[in-house]
Amino acid sequence: MGQTHDYDVVIVGAGPAGLTAGLYAGRAMLRTAVLERGAAGGELLNTELIEDYPGFERIEGWELAQRLEEHTRKFGAELALGVTVDRVHRAADGTFETTTDAGDVYRSPAVIVTAGGTPVKLGVPGEAEYAGKGVSYCAICDGAFFKGHTIAVVGGGDAAAEESDFLTRYAEKVYLIHRRHELRASKIIQQRVFENPKIEIIWDTVVEIVEGDTHGLVDNLVLRNVHTNETRDLAVTGLFVFVGFRPNTGIIGEHFAHDASGYVVTDGNMQSSIPGLFVAGDLRSQLTRQVTTAAGDATTAAIAAETYLAALRDGGAAAPAAAVGAR
Repeated sequence: MGQTHDYDVVIVGAGPAGLTAGLYAGRAMLRTAVLERGAAGGELLNTELIEDYPGFERIEGWELAQRLEEHTRKFGAELALGVTVDRVHRAADGTFETTTDAGDVYRSPAVIVTAGGTPVKLGVPGEAEYAGKGVSYCAICDGAFFKGHTIAVVGGGDAAAEESDFLTRYAEKVYLIHRRHELRASKIIQQRVFENPKIEIIWDTVVEIVEGDTHGLVDNLVLRNVHTNETRDLAVTGLFVFVGFRPNTGIIGEHFAHDASGYVVTDGNMQSSIPGLFVAGDLRSQLTRQVTTAAGDATTAAIAAETYLAALRDGGAAAPAAAVGAR
């Protein structure tokens, strides 16, 4: 039998968004719990080097995660690590109950969900081993590391096509590998790919194995033609995978407004269509997903949650929930 805990605000996820929200909520003297199934830092822990976070020309992902965690704890937020959230739902009295796999229940009048999303993996040998060592799921994050290199992109949708075009700013050569003989990307994006002399498309092909050199960095892909089953090597120093991204919205226990891809639609205060439930970071429908935008979203969400709680205490009406884009 689990225990019941009462807080002013519960934050689900301790990546950059969750830690920033915890920092601001703690600083506002709110009783704050940050729940994280793994270690604090989220995707930062899978990023070897960060060069686009303001104030740091270069900082390793684990170090930025550690600094964020220490800063959050400094302002009094309680971090519960190794805690997997099963469900967040709003009870009849308007209080949220965040339930964990251990049966514990965290009760709070406001919740900030920063559970992020999960890139769809290829699931081939070598992919996990070389993640952050040549295998990447974010062109904006890692593209600059491959200046003058020959790299590969896997996928056939808008993301794969757009990022292939983007990566030619840095790479000397980009191979776009797609399992079919036509791209799923929109026509205008396809046109940019076809007209880019640095991009070569390898049709009807999948990656079978990711291989590395003696330094532990990617240096080769084993490819297979889906029609002939013939295999061949492709020498590259980087592999960018864009075959899908799943927002981790399954824990939200009731209907919420979302976009066509399943990302949560919020208002300008980061409030979802569920009153009192705020969303920040990669889970939210927005143009780009970066550490900086996650921190910005979370700052707004925490301050908005504080305002929401104050309105509840004063007996006034809380800010209306988001309705735009409801599905």
